[in-house]
Amino acid sequence: MSNRWSISGKIVSGVKQGAFFTQLDWFQKQCFEKLGYKPYPGTLNLEISGEDISKVEFLEQNASIEFIPPDSTFCSGKAHPVVVEGLRAAIVMPAEEVRVHGNNIIELISDLRLKDALKLNDGATITVSINDP
Repeated sequence: MSNRWSISGKIVSGVKQGAFFTQLDWFQKQCFEKLGYKPYPGTLNLEISGEDISKVEFLEQNASIEFIPPDSTFCSGKAHPVVVEGLRAAIVMPAEEVRVHGNNIIELISDLRLKDALKLNDGATITVSINDP
């Protein structure tokens, strides 16, 4: 039996690199194979509180999905499926050497533009539901 837990965070603007990465052919293909969908161009960034950082670190160490680039010009990454306010999504964790955010920011992908689907803007707080890896 799996345990469910959650992370809450505030929607924040990112550095606009997620759209490029999520549209790479190899990433789209692996998302479809491993998550069942092709991601919307971009990520939704959440600023999480200090108490939830350890949950994200646990997820990264036990991530159920790995994205492996076809060549060394791109970084690898990990992901874990989640549910965001009833919508399927995944927390994506790029390799540490290429991260552009501090460990208090998580990035979410989905087949939808989550901000539009949830009718939310920067500053809104949302909850991410997670099953144990």
